[in-house]
Amino acid sequence: MERIAEFFSLQDFSWVDFIDILIVAFLIYQLLLLIKGTRAGRMALGIVFLILAFYLSERLRLETVNWLLRNFLTYLVIAIIVLFQAEIRRALATVGRNPFLKLFYSEEGTTSAIDEIVQASASMAAKRRGALIALEKEMGLKNYIETGIPVDARLSYDLLLSIFSPDSPLHDGGVIIQGDRIVAASCYFPLTSRASISKKFGSRHRAAIGLSEETDAAIVVVSEERGEISLVHKRKFKERLQPDKLKEELHQLFEVKKEEQGEEPSPLKKEKE
Repeated sequence: MERIAEFFSLQDFSWVDFIDILIVAFLIYQLLLLIKGTRAGRMALGIVFLILAFYLSERLRLETVNWLLRNFLTYLVIAIIVLFQAEIRRALATVGRNPFLKLFYSEEGTTSAIDEIVQASASMAAKRRGALIALEKEMGLKNYIETGIPVDARLSYDLLLSIFSPDSPLHDGGVIIQGDRIVAASCYFPLTSRASISKKFGSRHRAAIGLSEETDAAIVVVSEERGEISLVHKRKFKERLQPDKLKEELHQLFEVKKEEQGEEPSPLKKEKE
């Protein structure tokens, strides 16, 4: 009780201590947001339960239980790294998306490619042709680029349609776009493990959600079965998008100013057959 009273004593409390508490509270809050709704949340509760059981066994003098828990907790740090590796990657990536770090990356050229992506997505949706297109933002997608086939070509409506043609050897997997260039095709993205995803969504949608859980990429999905366009970003799923709405969403994600969007009609406005 003396320690508790000493802890809550305001005698030596300063503004530095207040800032210290705010920072810790903010970090805990961000950690809870990170694991909320994931299987990591249940695992975290299990770890907390084991720690409480360890201290309770000490108080009650349960020597055997205490010995088992003490030996287990010795390897807790390693267990946390193994169990929460996806969440740790996501947390580090969130730190990397700090606005103060924007000097180290650029999104130039992406805005000029949006019209091409929207027109190609609309065309493929009308033809019931499946597609998976990932637009790189602040976080690099090198790990996923290496799983596919290098393309390194300027993005165009015709090239996207050619890649996702049923006869193309590259139509399986996803396309990764950096700025106004297609850097790789037939890339494999991680499938989400979320059990709440509707059964109507297939592997393309699950791969898009999985990639959005690991990175900040914007992923456009065209459903082969329903002919619908969806957009996934930071685990948020927007489905049944019309071409104009998809264009608006992409402009917002990449912060395209109205004057940069322009009023001139795209040379691809007319549907290409």
